[in-house]
Amino acid sequence: MSDAWIAQRTRAFDSSGIRKVFDLAAKLKDPINLSIGQPDFPVPEEVQEAAIAAIRSGKNGYALTQGMPVLRDKLQAEVDAEYGHAGRKVFVTSGTSGGLVLAMLALVDPGDEVIFFDPYFVMYDSLVKLVGGKSVVIDTYPDFQIDVDRVEAAITPRTKVIVLNSPANPTGVVATEQVVRELAELASRRNIVLLSDEIYRQFCYDEPFVSAAQFNDRTLVLDGFSKSHAITGWRLGYAHGPAAVIDAMIKLQQYTFVCAPQPAQWAGAAAMDIDMSGHKADYQRKRDLIVEGLKGDFELVTPGGAFYAFPKVPRGTAAEFATRAIERSLLIIPGNVFSHRDTHFRISYAADDLVIHRGIDVLRSLARE
Repeated sequence: MSDAWIAQRTRAFDSSGIRKVFDLAAKLKDPINLSIGQPDFPVPEEVQEAAIAAIRSGKNGYALTQGMPVLRDKLQAEVDAEYGHAGRKVFVTSGTSGGLVLAMLALVDPGDEVIFFDPYFVMYDSLVKLVGGKSVVIDTYPDFQIDVDRVEAAITPRTKVIVLNSPANPTGVVATEQVVRELAELASRRNIVLLSDEIYRQFCYDEPFVSAAQFNDRTLVLDGFSKSHAITGWRLGYAHGPAAVIDAMIKLQQYTFVCAPQPAQWAGAAAMDIDMSGHKADYQRKRDLIVEGLKGDFELVTPGGAFYAFPKVPRGTAAEFATRAIERSLLIIPGNVFSHRDTHFRISYAADDLVIHRGIDVLRSLARE
């Protein structure tokens, strides 16, 4: 096959650095895997049984593009109760990442600018490039908190979207209520779409979760069940926001993903009734294990949410440090996967305690070399 056959848009970005580490993990014997961004707890029995029942009762065909009423209506009622926005509409996406793709396609024309914050989830920059937009990346080092004045200074007549991810991947940092409010008000005042990626909202440890939609009724929210219920492979997410935006995303879903998997939607409806707070408490405890275990050897902003930590390497680059870690069977993700800098690395503490302790021992040893 000739390279000339390949569309130019595919050359705007490389394969995910995280996927490369996943591939490496498959080749190692007994790896200490602190790289995977998915929960290590089992899918709740009730959710499993709901999926099995859906499959066995013949709910295996195409779902409605906007989502099956069993889930969509339940989500709409929950969103209405939380926000009380008359025009806020919900639909079911093929994963939160699928929702991101649809949001970018629906909102961003070639040349439009999208503001997001460094470090950032790997898909943001690539998706902006995919739709022909321009990424405007605002540095948040060293504390990973957003400076709203810097955001306002970065706005131009071409600014179309601001992306907020809190709790954040890869840092685990949670934006303060004041920052969320100010960012929401800025987006409203300047008539810019605020896209709030809330996939980790169930994992807030030190303060209650605060959504930008509380302060800006035109906020577009992306969420899902992948992280909260350990069903990353089921591709079940949802979006809610202004009806005109949601309708455009539904239209695009018809011609891309078609629909979210139907059995997963029946399981998602069951998932909404399950108390997952015990897992949240367990992950807070794992967070504390990481913070205490790395204290004194690494600079680390204590993560307030998600299940990631983003320590600074003691010397050299994060890519070099990650390579040395891999030589000791420890899998971590270098910061250059998520950032224009290569000074930090991501740990996922969504892992068994024994794996976390083994990882801490290797990291301490590397830092003291």
